[in-house]
Amino acid sequence: MSTYLIGYDIRNARRLQRVHRKLLAAAMPLEYSVFLFVGSDEGCRRSVKDCLSLMNPNEDELRCYRLPAHGRRFEIGRTVLPDGVVWTGWSASESVG
Repeated sequence: MSTYLIGYDIRNARRLQRVHRKLLAAAMPLEYSVFLFVGSDEGCRRSVKDCLSLMNPNEDELRCYRLPAHGRRFEIGRTVLPDGVVWTGWSASESVG
């Protein structure tokens, strides 16, 4: 299981909505155009490929970064999850706050 950070900049509102919906089906939104994908490498490649098919390569951009398996992860500021909900992708020892 791998963790990826996926971000995009889409110039057209219609393409933006399509890419956003496609990523919502596979990853957790962290910010408006930044998602966290947790899964297989092949699953991430497939999700990125699906998004690229919806984009205009001359106007839009998508970036995907594989995060280190044992890297330090924490959040600062408002969480994307409702109160009382804990995402189990991080262990308690990795949580800050």
